[in-house]
Amino acid sequence: MMRKPKLGSLRRFARRLWRDEKALALIEFAYSLPVLTMLGLGGVEIANLSVTHMRVSQIAISLADNASRAKQEIVAGVPRMREYDVNETFQGAALQSGGLDIEQNGRLILSSLEVNAQGGQWVHWQRCFGKTAYKSSYGKQGDGASGTGFPGMGPVDRRIRAESGFAVMFVEVVYNYKPLIFSSLVPPQAIRKTAAMYVRDDRDLTQIYNPSPAAPVNSCPN
Repeated sequence: MMRKPKLGSLRRFARRLWRDEKALALIEFAYSLPVLTMLGLGGVEIANLSVTHMRVSQIAISLADNASRAKQEIVAGVPRMREYDVNETFQGAALQSGGLDIEQNGRLILSSLEVNAQGGQWVHWQRCFGKTAYKSSYGKQGDGASGTGFPGMGPVDRRIRAESGFAVMFVEVVYNYKPLIFSSLVPPQAIRKTAAMYVRDDRDLTQIYNPSPAAPVNSCPN
């Protein structure tokens, strides 16, 4: 037959338990661990988003720069821009994107902004690269072919306009960002960046050439 513990013994045990501080830090850590984990992973997510914004911006700048330099030298003639040159600049941007895989997860849009016969802004030609279905936010090929109604390309507060006799390589990059962990904190979103560069040297602006053997034409969807 078991003996019931005396009331005094229970009180002494309760006092010892109350004063016992062993493993107190471990218990406090256990309570705070979920909060610390959420803060840490949230910081990683926000940092990844910031880095992705920077990388997409760098891709846009590099593509505009490379397109402004690309040309085929012509003996006793003005250098030409070819479909082959456009495709090469796109491939360079795709390699630069690395793990972002811009070809699968985004779209590169390259436009040649020029001046039409009436002195207005004109999207002479436009090429696209990437398997997503995004279109240009600032104009499509042929916009502004005549008249002066087309305002140029880019956001209203920083519109890009070409000068007569020159072309501007205007680039739009759209990338489908997918969060690493917390879609509730940083939802999936389209990261959009733009860049523009004047063509560095003389270039034949009458057309974009495609001599034999012809290169694929990366036309943009209507």
